[in-house]
Amino acid sequence: MSVSMLSTFIKPMHPEGRKFVAIAAAITLVLFLICEPLGWIGAGLTVWVYYFFRDPARTTPVRRLADGTVSDTLVVSPADGIISLLEQAVPPAELNLGDAPMTRISVFMNVFNCHVNRAPIGGKITEIAYREGKFLNAALDKASVDNERNGMTIEMADGRRLGVVQIAGLVARRILCEVKTGQMINTGERFGLIRFGSRLDVYLPAGVEPLVALGQTMVAGETVLADLSGTEPARSGGIR
Repeated sequence: MSVSMLSTFIKPMHPEGRKFVAIAAAITLVLFLICEPLGWIGAGLTVWVYYFFRDPARTTPVRRLADGTVSDTLVVSPADGIISLLEQAVPPAELNLGDAPMTRISVFMNVFNCHVNRAPIGGKITEIAYREGKFLNAALDKASVDNERNGMTIEMADGRRLGVVQIAGLVARRILCEVKTGQMINTGERFGLIRFGSRLDVYLPAGVEPLVALGQTMVAGETVLADLSGTEPARSGGIR
């Protein structure tokens, strides 16, 4: 299957964005009636709103074993953006992951990133918990504790559990989670969206080393964060 030039630039839009595009288009029409230069500014804003809510298809990698079977052990990024934090941290209590520090990988999304969120690993959703909070800059470490958030715990077939948390940012005002407790989810499957600049945290199971570095660019559903069955040590990176 080949990728057309048109599909490279025109992406499907998440249903959440339709009303915002409609509002922006209506405002643009009014601006054109008032003053044509203002109308063109509105047209640019409308295109940006569509672009913000884009929902492109993604190709999620899998590990194929020597016998030809597929092993669902690759943890993928839940969001587009950059790795802003990579550290040991106690997961939020509502995830029921215990009080021991786990490796936390934070992916920061700016207003130009695709904001559709995808499951970092496949399994059963055992916990979903929403917490009200502040709207601090999502790049800050304390945003994991102080900001509005929605957490989800995924239990894999081998019993290990992984946490993923949607965190509202400075201008984010709505976290959307489209899955339910008890539901099965596949790696890379869409599960939610955050409007306008935010962050996602992934808490890896004990003993799993991250395969990404601070500042690295992530692609939701595609970039591998870690391998649950891997023995490779944690990576570091350098800016080139």
